[in-house]
Order: sequence, then structure tokens, then C-alpha cells
Amino acid sequence: MTYPLAGDLAHAVARLRAAGCVFAEDEAALLAHAARSRDELDAMVARRADGVPVEQIVGWAEFCGLRVVVEPGVFVPRRRTEQLAKTAAAHASSGSVVVDLCCGSGAVGLAVATMAPGVQLHAVDIDPAAVRCARRNLAAVAGHVYEGDLFRPLSVGLIGAVDVLTVNAPYVPTDQVPLLPPEARVHEPAVALDGGGDGLDVHRRVAGSVAMWLTPGGKLFAECNDRQGATLREIYAAAGESVEVIADDESKTAIVMLTASRGRGG
Repeated sequence: MTYPLAGDLAHAVARLRAAGCVFAEDEAALLAHAARSRDELDAMVARRADGVPVEQIVGWAEFCGLRVVVEPGVFVPRRRTEQLAKTAAAHASSGSVVVDLCCGSGAVGLAVATMAPGVQLHAVDIDPAAVRCARRNLAAVAGHVYEGDLFRPLSVGLIGAVDVLTVNAPYVPTDQVPLLPPEARVHEPAVALDGGGDGLDVHRRVAGSVAMWLTPGGKLFAECNDRQGATLREIYAAAGESVEVIADDESKTAIVMLTASRGRGG
């Protein structure tokens, strides 16, 4: 189906608007381009009207200008996280060892490896579906993807050798998860959303081990919302390293950057 008739597209837009989709026109166009028949378009529109993220329906999301594969049930990379990837990439170069924790689809690692060609990329997620998806996305940049809890599945050979560490851990407080829109709450894994009492429990666990993994001068970049920035800075500062907060007013997010003063590996 190269493009639907005007009436088909108008009908799709109307159905999506009625379902409360804010970007009904854009989403209808995406679905129309992905559909191979009128029946398939109708089925896609019905799934979107039921709350399935449009990215999971068409099978990809745009992130830093890249087309990232997104499979059903996998966390959809957010545009606000592009700043995390860009900031990390600016501190990486060919040969840098890059680790992406809580990698989800692998979008951050893929963007970093694309913007800083030649990095040695390692990505980790605890969700098997995310790991399968990340392996598809990172094959083109020779990324290594591991299933497991934070640093646990990484080789001991990476201790004290990581130049850039990105962490897009879940940071929604537990009591706010039920308030999320259904496309997140119903169709994305809770492990990618629920960050515990104040949303920062996973980051506390990362902070407890981060210094031993970074090379001297190595950097960690962690995303949170703008209201959590000061608390997350304190969490990482407790690791005994230099920490600063980079605010992004447009996306209402903050990036905490930790710079390791010394290695603790080996």
C-alpha cells in the first residue's frame, strides 16, 4: 500500500482523535505508510485506539535521526533522552569503551556509537524482550548486549576500563506509575518504568558500584526528570567523585554527569 485514499486517512485520523490521540494526524500518516492493505491499516488504527504505542505497531521509533527497532512490549525510546545520548557521544571517541545500562531497545547505545564511530559498545538490560530487541539494533555497530542486572553480566575485564557509562534507569516513583498514560502503563514493562519510592532506587544501586568500573577521567551520564536533579546529584556525589547537573529546560529532564577522579578496578 503506497498511500491510502484521502478518505481512508481521514477516517483513521477521526478514529485516533476520538480515542484521545494528541498527534492523530501524524500517527495516522505513520500507520498508513506502514500498512500494506486497507484491512491492515484498519487493524493498526484499532490497536492504536486501544492504547498500543504507535512505535510498537509500526515496529520502529525515530531517535537521534535513526530508525530504532521497537518490538511489542519493549520500552519506547523517548525523544527527551536524545540529549543523554548526544551528551555522552560528545565525550566518546574511536576506541572508547562505552557501557549502556538499562539499555531497553538499545537506542542510546546505537546513537552514541553512530555519533562516535569506533567505540567499543556494551549494553545491558534485565528484560529478555529488550535484550532481543537491542541485539537487533546494535548488530550494525558491533555492540555486545547482555541480559542481567546492571553491572552483573559484564566481564570483569571491564572493571576500571569504562570511559563512558550511560544510565537511563527507570525514574518514575512507584505511586505515580498508575497515573501514566495507558500506552506506557499497559504496554511497556513495569521494570522499565518503576523506579521505587522516589524514583531513584536503581540509580542508588548504580552509584554504589560505579567508581570501580570507570577509568580515571571516565564519565557517567544519568537521566532523571528536572525535579529529581538535585537528589540524583547527591546520590552520585556519595560515590566520592565530581558530579554536576546539566538541565534541559525544553524536555524537563536533567542529566547528572559524574567524572571519575581515580580508578578502583583491579
